[in-house]
Amino acid sequence: MQKSIIYYTFMVLVVVSCQNQSQNSSIPNSISSKNEIVREYLSPERILWTSGAGIVNAEQFLLPGNGQADLVSSNLCSMNGDHENPPSILLDFGKELHGGMELVTGAFEGKDPIRVHITLGESVAEAMSTVGISSATNDHAIRDLTISLPWLGKIEIGNSGFRFARITLVDPDRTLLLKEIRAISVYRDIPWTGSFKSNDERLNQIWETGARTVLLNMQDYLWDGIKRDRLVWVGDMHPEVSTILSVFGYNEVVPKSLDLIREATKLPEWMNGISSYSMWWILIQYQWYIHNGDLEYLAVNQEYTYDLLGVLRTKIDESGKEKLDGNRFLDWPTSPNKDAIHAGLQSLMVMTFNAGAEIADILGKPELASEYRQTVDLLNQHIPDPNGNKSGGALMALSGLVDPVEMNKDLLAVDPLSGVSTFYGFYVLEARALAGDYQGAMDVIRNYWGAMLDLGATTFWEDFDLEWAKNAGRIDEMPSKDMNDIHADYGNYCYVGLRHSLCHGWASGPTTWLSRHVLGIQVIEPGCKAVKIEPHLGDLEWVEGSYPTPLGAIKVRHEKKPDGSISSDIELPDGIRLVK
Repeated sequence: MQKSIIYYTFMVLVVVSCQNQSQNSSIPNSISSKNEIVREYLSPERILWTSGAGIVNAEQFLLPGNGQADLVSSNLCSMNGDHENPPSILLDFGKELHGGMELVTGAFEGKDPIRVHITLGESVAEAMSTVGISSATNDHAIRDLTISLPWLGKIEIGNSGFRFARITLVDPDRTLLLKEIRAISVYRDIPWTGSFKSNDERLNQIWETGARTVLLNMQDYLWDGIKRDRLVWVGDMHPEVSTILSVFGYNEVVPKSLDLIREATKLPEWMNGISSYSMWWILIQYQWYIHNGDLEYLAVNQEYTYDLLGVLRTKIDESGKEKLDGNRFLDWPTSPNKDAIHAGLQSLMVMTFNAGAEIADILGKPELASEYRQTVDLLNQHIPDPNGNKSGGALMALSGLVDPVEMNKDLLAVDPLSGVSTFYGFYVLEARALAGDYQGAMDVIRNYWGAMLDLGATTFWEDFDLEWAKNAGRIDEMPSKDMNDIHADYGNYCYVGLRHSLCHGWASGPTTWLSRHVLGIQVIEPGCKAVKIEPHLGDLEWVEGSYPTPLGAIKVRHEKKPDGSISSDIELPDGIRLVK
């Protein structure tokens, strides 16, 4: 099977799986996560704010709890109702989490339930805002609600993404006794087989934050956001799947989500109504096979794959120009730039038909493989202009439509932090690596994704513009009149203000990029049976880490010598061949 070096480099951008092939081939219809999805109970780390004089002993909430009401507890927090200034408290659980909250009450006077208003927030600003009088919403998940608390009992609420919680006593003539308030963190308890560590702690933290962002979205299905966008967006899955393969290896949430969107989309409809997302589905299918070597799963999806490629073929004119209908979408910041969208879609068509040709060859359909390669030849006759847009330009470089070195010099490396998004920034990084500009890409990771950490992020956001950071307060501090509110004051399109998701899986690209290009591990043969290890340390002194494969974890350590050369220690599991 022949393919261009540019295309192959893009398609193997992440490595791979931690379960054997017999586990990969069968995906049950029912949720099979009973041994993975767990509930962890977390006490708050800080009390950020209180209001009203009627709160006594709030520090009780910071102590470890057991979730059980009892008759002997004397060290309770009391919240005394007030008509003019109801008692309210804001708690910080220290990090973004997916789940809800548990409240345990004491034996308060009168046995009738007492009402409280609870507001969850990914930022302090969101937790201090109310649906209906701000840009905060209850879309996808209820995070702003009034509930009744039982006498001497316990209640659980919420199923959202949050870090902060504000609790306000509603009933003005009552006194509420509370023993505990704990967050319920719901996540997949799976091994972090992949790892990354270097002498640059900022890069280490970025790698881990990207991994954790995706882990939180690995719920019953693979979502894009845990507060808003709790849906299977198949295009958004591509960076997420890349991160999963680099950190966790094989996980059933990926094929399960791919199957869900396939079953929900009857051809000739587009997945999620977006033509590019149907193409990403094929690209993920091929990527999943390359890393896991699961031929049976690839074969299960072949009929739909070939039929979808047939639909895509009808969307090309005689000059080789794509004419895709439906929602023509790459990422949100690119939306106004129609020329850039065309450049990106043309590039995705090239990559998709290249992937289709490889799949057809693998599954013994040479006539289809030949047809798809002829389609690539036709598409290559039309070279669009990305109109100054980095997302479209990056895809053109990755598809081989243009020289990646020239695209990097003329566009991607020019004002490098401008025009980068959390989603397609991943492909900008990949294109810059393809051009050999590893140092430039590392600088973007430090300065763009790192700026979110500087603003208090513990997961990466749906979108981010460095201009927003000017004179902006942190998300873990009370908003100030003298500073911009990084959450409430910004956002665009569907993510205006507090509706903006601060835990979005599509933003995790630096994690897989650092593993692939700095650790330098590239898959050469399906199932990771052959790998190439080519580290690019840039200005780093050393880096070490691991990579999951179906045959076990690859472990590497690279150190830069005084003369600039690299010394490497490599541990390969049995059955994996190192290609020089």
